[in-house]
Formats: sequence, C-alpha cells, structure tokens
Amino acid sequence: MDPHLERLRQAIDGAISGLSGQQLSWHPEGKWCIAEVLEHLYLTYTGTIKGFERVMAAGKASTRARTWADRGRTFVVVGLGYLPFGRQAPAVARPTGLPREKVLAEILPKIAEMDEVIRRCEEIVGPGTLLDHPVLGPLSARQWRKFDLVHGRHHAKQIYKLRGDAR
Repeated sequence: MDPHLERLRQAIDGAISGLSGQQLSWHPEGKWCIAEVLEHLYLTYTGTIKGFERVMAAGKASTRARTWADRGRTFVVVGLGYLPFGRQAPAVARPTGLPREKVLAEILPKIAEMDEVIRRCEEIVGPGTLLDHPVLGPLSARQWRKFDLVHGRHHAKQIYKLRGDAR
C-alpha cells in the first residue's frame, strides 16, 4: 500500500478502535457525530474510487485547466499538509444516513480499494494530473493520496475530540 494511504488507514483505525455506540452517536449541537464523520470519509473514498474508475475506462485524464486558485489551495492542503477548518463538505460527500455498521465495516477496506484503483489508473494513464478534486482542482495520483491523508487526519482529530467529549 502507498505510504500515505497506509498512514491514513492507521490514523482512521486508531481513531475508531473501541468506539461505543454512545460515542458514535453523540455530537454537539449543529455538528456531525462520529458516525457522520466516518460516513463523510466513506463517501469521499467511494467517490474517489468511482472517479478513478471513470478515468481508467476512458483511458485518459479527466481534468480541467488548473487555475492559480487551484494551485494555491493545493499548495496549502497537499504541500503544507493543512486542511483549513470551517469549509462545508461538497453535497456528494455529506452524510445521508448510511447504516453505521456498513460504514464501520467497509471504511478501512475502501482505503485499500482506493489505493489499488489509483495505482492501476496511474499505470494505465500515466503520472500526470488525472482527476479533478471538487475543491482543489486537478490532482495527480500522488497529490490525491496526500490529500486523502491530510483530509483523513483532519477528521481523525475531530473523532478523537468527539470521543473524549462523549464520555
């Protein structure tokens, strides 16, 4: 497994290990509970997998022209490893109420599946920019992996905080 995605898998695994039902469901007013944070991550992983599968099926990258704003956001998130707080998730990545048992059972395997599909896509299409991120714009396979690590760690910190607050 790619080192970034292995570190992501370890971060998520550590954050969810031993969670109680109460911890999964508890949340402050107006905020997501742990189950919803995990569903958000799960939806982003399944979306990434579908996007890379579309690129492989087409046999070519699916990206628009990169703007200066894309470059700036990518530098902050991927280059510096900082995901700013307070940005609302794209509609396709917002929790919809998937069964939490499904999300808990499948989230770590989805990371492995994502790793495999990105690797295969890179072999078929090449190492350049491959797929647009909805906020950061065109990203390469390496940038996608780093983004997923930064994004996952951001939410793992939220999960640890929610775990503590739920006690």
